[in-house]
Amino acid sequence: MQGYARGGFNVSYEKRVNPQDLRRDRVKRAQDQLKKAGLDAILVWKDENQRYLTDLRPQIIHGKSTALNGALLIDGKDPILFCSGGERDRIENTMPWIKEVHTIPIIEEKSLVHGLVKNILGPVLEKYGLTKCKLGLDEANVIFYQALVQHFPNISIEDGDTPMQQARMIKLPGEIELLEEATAIADAVCATAIETVKEGVRECDVAANAMHTLYKLGGEYSHVTTPFVASGEHMSPPNRICSDKIIRDGDLVFIDIGAAWNGYFGDMARTVYCGSSNSKPSDEQKKIYTAVYEGLQAGVAEMKPGKTNIDAAKALIKASDKYGLGGRFLSLFIAHGVGIGANEPPYIGETLPGAPEYEFKPGMVFAVEPLIWVEGVRGGGGVRLEEMVQITENGPHIMSRTPFDKKLLSK
Repeated sequence: MQGYARGGFNVSYEKRVNPQDLRRDRVKRAQDQLKKAGLDAILVWKDENQRYLTDLRPQIIHGKSTALNGALLIDGKDPILFCSGGERDRIENTMPWIKEVHTIPIIEEKSLVHGLVKNILGPVLEKYGLTKCKLGLDEANVIFYQALVQHFPNISIEDGDTPMQQARMIKLPGEIELLEEATAIADAVCATAIETVKEGVRECDVAANAMHTLYKLGGEYSHVTTPFVASGEHMSPPNRICSDKIIRDGDLVFIDIGAAWNGYFGDMARTVYCGSSNSKPSDEQKKIYTAVYEGLQAGVAEMKPGKTNIDAAKALIKASDKYGLGGRFLSLFIAHGVGIGANEPPYIGETLPGAPEYEFKPGMVFAVEPLIWVEGVRGGGGVRLEEMVQITENGPHIMSRTPFDKKLLSK
């Protein structure tokens, strides 16, 4: 039954994801990792972690991530939600699975943060015998951390983010179904963007039309807060925004917008050529595109149980290097995990210190996104292609389906 997006509605004629079952299974995963880490509880503030535990779809305020909503996970207990006052009434009216909820301020003003720790979080910790415990914390600002240490000096604050990452790394079957649906929406968003690309259209026009499709299909938001549409010379080096630049004949146009649906992200992208019937991409543009395309295919082919992220990165770079471009990749990882987090471990092609080796396991899902750019190419010499890839027992399953631009492939 896996392998495609069935539809987003809750229907009676076909078995689809049961959100109650999925929520229960996610919480169990997190509690298993809590115990494995030797923790008594985990307090989370990161958007993806609180959603994983509670299913709260919050209002997102720019620059306030980890400062609005959180959740406390205790072994054997339902998650306890700490929410912005703007969410409280809706939670009580529409989320009956939340058994305990507390209203909190935005976590940034010192006096309010101390009030939160002492008078809101404190009684909860006392109620559950957690005033002397090992408490995992995923992410918090310094004011909150200092307040927690000051008011509860007998609490040992531990790493709570790694257990949550471990819980989320191997996707549950229901999560795979939601990722398939999110990817279907992302494909539709990308298709709209590609249809919009023509001479005289601005990058922001492409993003606007694509975002209309995203919301029309029930998407929550784009994969990246700043939709990425870059044309021509804006891809060498990449400008990771969309602007008022006018798209011209001969431009390569990169589109990376994606979609979130039901809390899960579809992250795929394409580069296309803008030109009339009398216009053709240059040989250099075709070489760059082909190097990225063949590298992507070679890397994905290695993404199966028994292989590692290093195997995939080596295969991808080697295939691209046939065109003398193996050293022209963007200074970023080549692939990242994706799920309820838009960008999460594990990574492929990370070259910074400390990058670990991972063996591919069934249930891992990646966005594989090699990008090569070359300066000085008329119409732009930057190409990225991105696929959503699920690791299965039988090898890689590619969730994304948007076609590649054949005009850009070298014969």
